[in-house]
Amino acid sequence: MSGVASSLAKKRALAAGFGTNANAVRYLNQDFQALRAQCLSAGKLFCDPAFGAAPEALGFKDLGRNSYKVRGVTWKRPTELVSDPEFIVGGATRTDICQGALGDCWLLAAIASLTLNEYVMARVVPSDQSFSDDYAGIFHFQFWQFGEWVDVVVDDRLPVKDGELLFVHSAEGREFWSALLEKAYAKVNGSYEALSGGSTTEGFEDFTGGIAENYDLRRPPSNLFQIIKKALDAGSLLGCSIDITSAADSEAVTRQKLVKGHAYSLTGAVEVDYRGRQEKLVRMRNPWGQVEWTGAWSDGSSEWSSVQGDCPHANAEDGEFWMSFNDFQRHYSRIEVCTLTPDTIEDDSVKHWSVSKFDGTWRRGSTAGGCRNNPYTFWMNPQFVITLEEEDDDPDDGEEGCSFVVGLIQKNRRKLRKQGEDMHTIGFAIYEVPEQFRGQREVHLDKNFFLSHAQTAKSETFINLREVCSRFKLPPGEYLIVPSTFEPHLNGDFCIRVFSEKQTETQPCDDPVSAELDDELVADEDVDAGFRVLFEKLAGSDMQISAVELRTILNKIVSKRTDIKTDGFSMETSRVMVNLMDDSGNGKLGIGEFATMWKKIQKYLSIYKKNDSDNSGTMSTPEMRVAFRDAGFTLNNAIYQLLVARYSDPDMTIDFDNFVGCLIRLETMFRLFNKLDKQASGTVELNFQQWLNFAML
Repeated sequence: MSGVASSLAKKRALAAGFGTNANAVRYLNQDFQALRAQCLSAGKLFCDPAFGAAPEALGFKDLGRNSYKVRGVTWKRPTELVSDPEFIVGGATRTDICQGALGDCWLLAAIASLTLNEYVMARVVPSDQSFSDDYAGIFHFQFWQFGEWVDVVVDDRLPVKDGELLFVHSAEGREFWSALLEKAYAKVNGSYEALSGGSTTEGFEDFTGGIAENYDLRRPPSNLFQIIKKALDAGSLLGCSIDITSAADSEAVTRQKLVKGHAYSLTGAVEVDYRGRQEKLVRMRNPWGQVEWTGAWSDGSSEWSSVQGDCPHANAEDGEFWMSFNDFQRHYSRIEVCTLTPDTIEDDSVKHWSVSKFDGTWRRGSTAGGCRNNPYTFWMNPQFVITLEEEDDDPDDGEEGCSFVVGLIQKNRRKLRKQGEDMHTIGFAIYEVPEQFRGQREVHLDKNFFLSHAQTAKSETFINLREVCSRFKLPPGEYLIVPSTFEPHLNGDFCIRVFSEKQTETQPCDDPVSAELDDELVADEDVDAGFRVLFEKLAGSDMQISAVELRTILNKIVSKRTDIKTDGFSMETSRVMVNLMDDSGNGKLGIGEFATMWKKIQKYLSIYKKNDSDNSGTMSTPEMRVAFRDAGFTLNNAIYQLLVARYSDPDMTIDFDNFVGCLIRLETMFRLFNKLDKQASGTVELNFQQWLNFAML
């Protein structure tokens, strides 16, 4: 299936509700229920053909086929490792997640946080599976992947070395949900090795579909406490940790019983009346279920006796404790806030944020303009408009405005590691939309706008992580978001999301697809005498010009020109030109048709030379979009990308013959559609034979 057809099929599936939180897409079209039923019926254990027990599943370099690290690795099912394996024993807990020989601690920290939210956990790890009832060697998990939920099937063959699981395992030894979850996540990322190195926020998001922000507590925003309170009110997940300075610090316990390099959850934030003043407190949870803070406001400490009014503290040794917000900022290093989407939250009492999400692509030569350091290509990047209408109910910093978070995620980069690719350096800029463009969505702002307008805001940095995410507060209005890679001309797919406290509207901002077609056909009798003599000389005895003859004529003419570069007109281009003008259907051009075609070529030559800004004899692909507009066509990003991919050369130039062929093909398609769409409805209906007739033009 072509890329265009695949894209259309995916859009229709999303419109039908597939990929939502409640209706996950079957990854690689593998249906867990159907596959398990087949295995049970056949009396066989499932062997996954899409992610086999093979070296390729382990990795490509450090864990590649010839690496010493994978020598002696075998694949075994839990039933071959222990006598009584269990999927989950007594609920999922932190001790189920022990790191193996893989640098994916970022993922394991996210899985540990996952165990603290039963609803989210049940979403990622469906409960309809075990090693007893209907066991068939098949398990499944659900992840959020760049805007859609996918249901991922795996078999339970796990990599083993020296009789022990090579990667994630439980401390108890006979519990396997975490090892199988890691395998499913490795499958969607291409291999186990692809999981090496990353950010906990990446795991947070793939387990919730939320958007994760990271705050450095050495440089916290002044309104951090209010951000935390609002996040808790919105049902967000909050994790925090204390940085380590050496490997020896890992899980070292401080004098006041805080654990370094360890993931805590922040579960509450209140202000209490303490000795006549307001004291900010936060509630923390150690997932170990023990080892608690012993400083001020800890369980049973003297501070609680001086609180007037409601007193939230408890004394149980359960891993949960309170501490002052000041102590929290002094002792902890960072906090991660994962704001959940409304469809991930069961509790109707929480305040849902509004969410908008769009997919986009950067393509070399057409829509990959790079950052603002590249003023002549930056405008080519995809553009999105966000409309902020309502200010926050309760300004968290005393300033009025509209709070929102923008997250830009680059897609599928881990999968590309085996091909030598890695994360691009990405970021975005935000501009206030000028008054003359407000309310318009069918406009792609051009180079002149960005050369004359300063950005209003921007992502905190350009960084080579999967996602760059920043929080903003701006006055009500319309703003343009321009996501980009740092360097221009890099291919990539991305997903951009806007989470806002109030209802907002985010829309792609792109040119419409339209054409102003010149209908000045030259009638046979209107051809002047000089051109008629030329035609008779060129056409031969049948007084018609075929595609072969047209190609010969055009190539003789362009070969004499030194101001344009071309390797000559192809037969394909010549046929397209004849098809456009041939009303009789005989595959040849009469004198009037040839005269009309000649006028078009002269017009296109003038446009081509005008947009060859450096007089190189060729046109660059950024100049192409302007040239199309001069020829009467406005095209959106998707079509522009296709045309650049199909008609330009590898050095991002287009020579004259391909330029003419592209414009002729465009005009042919517009004219055909307009002829069929007699009511100007924007829709036509074709049967299969009609579709083939037009597709084979």
